[in-house]
Amino acid sequence: MSGGFGLDLSDEQRQLRSWVHGFAADVVRPAAPDWDEREQTPWPIIQEAAKIGLYDFDALATLWADPTGLSLPLVSEELFWGDAGIGMSIMGTTLGVAGIVSAGTPEQIGEWAPQCFGDASDPKVAAFCVSEPGAGSDVSALRVRARHDPATDEWILSGQKAWITNGGIAAVHVVVASVDPELGSRGQAAFVVPPGTPGLTASRKIRKLGLRASHTADVFLDDVRVPGRCLLGGRERLDERLAAARAGRRASGQAALATFEVTRPIVGAQAIGIARAAYEYALDYARGREQFGRPIITNQAIAFALADMRMEIDAARLLIWRAAWMGHSGRPFEAGEGSMSKLKASEVAVWATEKAVQILGGAGYSRDHPVERMFRDSKIYTIFEGTSEIQRLVIARAISGLHIA
Repeated sequence: MSGGFGLDLSDEQRQLRSWVHGFAADVVRPAAPDWDEREQTPWPIIQEAAKIGLYDFDALATLWADPTGLSLPLVSEELFWGDAGIGMSIMGTTLGVAGIVSAGTPEQIGEWAPQCFGDASDPKVAAFCVSEPGAGSDVSALRVRARHDPATDEWILSGQKAWITNGGIAAVHVVVASVDPELGSRGQAAFVVPPGTPGLTASRKIRKLGLRASHTADVFLDDVRVPGRCLLGGRERLDERLAAARAGRRASGQAALATFEVTRPIVGAQAIGIARAAYEYALDYARGREQFGRPIITNQAIAFALADMRMEIDAARLLIWRAAWMGHSGRPFEAGEGSMSKLKASEVAVWATEKAVQILGGAGYSRDHPVERMFRDSKIYTIFEGTSEIQRLVIARAISGLHIA
């Protein structure tokens, strides 16, 4: 795509998609009902992903280096086609790594990003800690504080984070905290909390509607001390940003927002994976299920619903691919294209999985068929990493040039 307009994937991209699809079909999908029922982190499957080279920093770096920006969305769609809960257990670490890469120095990336994964003999996960009990979509209202102790050159983190993927079980926690609350999001910074740091604890795993195999918990920071080198980007860059913000100048590099800008198309691709899985299952069911002596797909109501599902999924995927390509080619999101992709994909996922349940009827409402799990899994995509309402706000501000509250 970089040499001119085109929508054909390269041979390497097609091979990558086929490889990950095989893993999703042979390893992830057969195990999905069991891990959903257990509501436990599927460590054996994470380890299998590590053994084949799908789960490590080198793999992520290779995917990210694709100049078209499409490799990570392709991998995400296939994994979540297999199962969203297990997919999030594998891909959840990516958000923590994105926090390190978007804010850290090359030296910090080299030190901390590999530790987020561990290795095939002892895999680890990472967590990106932004949301709080009183600050979900409003990242400017974060209350977790970071105070510098000049005597030891340590940062002291205190407060509570909420709804954190891999919270408490992560080897590396990336925590976004307020250094200067008066500056709102411009006064925030991101910190690495290394493995085994005293003072970081977590609640029990939160029991959720969907993504049940993925670990979610609240994280508590009780005067957690981290060395100065754990401030992502370093002290000099932070002081420059704070000085610019205090002087009323534009300050770039807001820790949470910079990470979400990178990950929104990837999250959208996850949602499309769920939607596609539900569509394909409903299509196969409609071909084989007979009522009144003929397959139900021969009824226009069913056929048209499936046609709409395919159309909406394909349209959302194109928005994702556009946003991913724009991000990698340095084109600015002048109309909130990253938010468009996440918004459209998440709402298509909820709509398409509900349609799949409806097409299956009573069978779709039972756990004998996977569409009920897909329906449960899809809902979170209109909520996390920016609700649908927040995505619309981002788009509206971008296209109007005005601050819309």
